[in-house]
Amino acid sequence: MRVLIFGGAGMIGRKLAERLAREGRIGDRTIESLTLYDIAPASPPAGAAMPVMVETGDLPAPGEAARLLAGKPDVVFHLAAIVSGQAEQEFDLGYRINMDGTRAVLEAARAADNCPRVIFASSLAAFGAPLPDPIGDEHIAAPLTSYGTQKAIGELLVSDYTRKGFVDGLALRLPTICVRPGKPNAAASGFFSAIIREPLAGQEAVLPVSDDVMHWHASPRAAVGFLLHAATLDGERVGPRRAFTLPGVAVTVGGQIEALRKIAGDKVAARIRRAPDPFVQRIIAGWPRRFDTRRALDLGFVAESSFEDIVRVHIEDELGGVMPS
Repeated sequence: MRVLIFGGAGMIGRKLAERLAREGRIGDRTIESLTLYDIAPASPPAGAAMPVMVETGDLPAPGEAARLLAGKPDVVFHLAAIVSGQAEQEFDLGYRINMDGTRAVLEAARAADNCPRVIFASSLAAFGAPLPDPIGDEHIAAPLTSYGTQKAIGELLVSDYTRKGFVDGLALRLPTICVRPGKPNAAASGFFSAIIREPLAGQEAVLPVSDDVMHWHASPRAAVGFLLHAATLDGERVGPRRAFTLPGVAVTVGGQIEALRKIAGDKVAARIRRAPDPFVQRIIAGWPRRFDTRRALDLGFVAESSFEDIVRVHIEDELGGVMPS
């Protein structure tokens, strides 16, 4: 099979590519080629058994997606996006990348005429207050941010292009991925990772919201598992409703800090400094907290069962299993 990753230079795209290169297959199908696409060059994973092509470009530009889909990939992971905080501040750019880019991918797949499995990374931001607790998949998507609106539009497009037989698509509402390695990005949710990642690295972290803010999380390792599992699902088993929320851990910011304290100690947890930020607080206020993910669980998706597990995954995968002091 041929695999194409849009957003291949991003954190999840990189980890997905590394696992594909390591395992050499998706389900029972061998990967014949892997293409990584992004606005900046992705790093090819070391030791890949299959050819790995690195492509760069501007996804919404005319003909760009068609150029990539002309090779008729069997599986397309569409992870490319402008993140939440930046999409809210740069309105035109958010719509160009998140909406126009998604439409370009789907149109290119339609033109290629091979009905690939397209896995679209959606977001919990597709939902907006007022919200039930917990939120089921049947709850209406009524986002309160530009980013959430763009992701909700993408979900609808994936479902409609699937209904028409142009693609075999799935829209996965990913939990907030935590703990994200590397440098902070422009996502409004970035502090959820920062208050764990930076203290573990011996650095100060800034917390812009109150300790009682609750959110839905899964690790980068779980995110890659979600994507790979989605690539193997039987479309008939999924049915016509192609967008659904994935399992995760509901925890307050205070609960995150307590998990960090239990694992790494008081000295590490004391590196968090509280500095309220009205912009971030305003965005977060309309975000969902807990979900009923029975549908995803019934389809075989698996995540961590506690936030302590998520912290341990970060220590194992990013810190070499070495407990910081």
